[in-house]
Amino acid sequence: MAISVVMPALEMAQENGKLLAWRRKEGDSVRKGEPLLEIETDKAVVEVEAPGDGILAGITADVGAVIPVGQTIAWLVAPGEQPPAKTVTAAPAARATSAAQSAAATLARPAAEPRSIQISPKARRLAKELGVDIGQIHGTGPDGTITSEDVQAAANPEAPGAVRSARAPVPMATDEPLSQLARLMAERTAQSWTSVPHFFLQQTVDAGALQAAQKKFAAGSAPGETPTITDLLIALVAKVLERHPRLNASWTGDGVRLNPEINISVAMAVKGGVVGAVIPNANKTPIAALSSLRRELTERARAGRLRPADISSGTFTLSNLGMYKVDAFSAIITPPQCAVLAVGAIADAVVALNGTPSIRPMMTMTLSSDHRVVDGARAAEFLGELSAAIREPEKRL
Repeated sequence: MAISVVMPALEMAQENGKLLAWRRKEGDSVRKGEPLLEIETDKAVVEVEAPGDGILAGITADVGAVIPVGQTIAWLVAPGEQPPAKTVTAAPAARATSAAQSAAATLARPAAEPRSIQISPKARRLAKELGVDIGQIHGTGPDGTITSEDVQAAANPEAPGAVRSARAPVPMATDEPLSQLARLMAERTAQSWTSVPHFFLQQTVDAGALQAAQKKFAAGSAPGETPTITDLLIALVAKVLERHPRLNASWTGDGVRLNPEINISVAMAVKGGVVGAVIPNANKTPIAALSSLRRELTERARAGRLRPADISSGTFTLSNLGMYKVDAFSAIITPPQCAVLAVGAIADAVVALNGTPSIRPMMTMTLSSDHRVVDGARAAEFLGELSAAIREPEKRL
């Protein structure tokens, strides 16, 4: 029996995904669990595994297509079996490109009648200043109105058909195209910032014991396998969350859901944006295994090879910019999570120690919380206990 290959949903709010590549071609035999295709969502580029064994057939989506979640894009069939007829007949429509559709729409329009020159006052003044013949400009504003941007484009010596003037070329602004990841990340962070009632708590803690613990782990680890400060923070945050389940909760729209697992999403910088790679059950994972998984996720994220399971089910986010020498910052919550911890650099500072000035390695943490789920007192208790754990990490790790 044929098995459908569909565009998967990797998160609650996902509506579609962009097909980046087929890892197998039509007619290839694949086994369940093998990489089948790559897609791009607002979180990451991920590999999608084959849902079963079979021969890849009936592909209806080309590379670059943006496909609704749940839509069938191919089938896995047995030898000699044909994919369902409705998929085959739907292929031409699924493969139609936006460019072809646009071209068809253009051909369907009646020929344009001669136009009178419509130009905004600002554009007219700019054209006079730059010595541009407005009769040679095609307006891009409403009803063909010539805008100041059109005039500037015409004044650019590199633009086709541009009118050169004796003046120096006008510097042109350039628009940088966004990847699907960057565009959707911008949309989601804007949505979170405008819809989630954030509040922020900040605390600076002595990180001397944390550094000492990291050096101790380094002494007993093989080269390249030493847990980092980030790894220790992931473990400590997860342990403290066990005693503060409200910080590990989610807003459902109607109320609060207490998540049964503690899955720490670690913010990672990748080309085109930031992804949150998830350490599942971080409170129950030994530090060596946690560190190994975090390194593996980092490598896959940078290579654009994250899997759907790598970016789903996060319940709390940790974002560490200490390696970039950032003192402190505030992070935006990733719904439906209710909190994110932003960690700055460890830097020497003069502090009072037993009434005497002393130089200590200090680290500032900023907790962003969703006020619908967490109140100030609960957030402060969590941050206070986390600070205590950082001052005595060996008691928790």
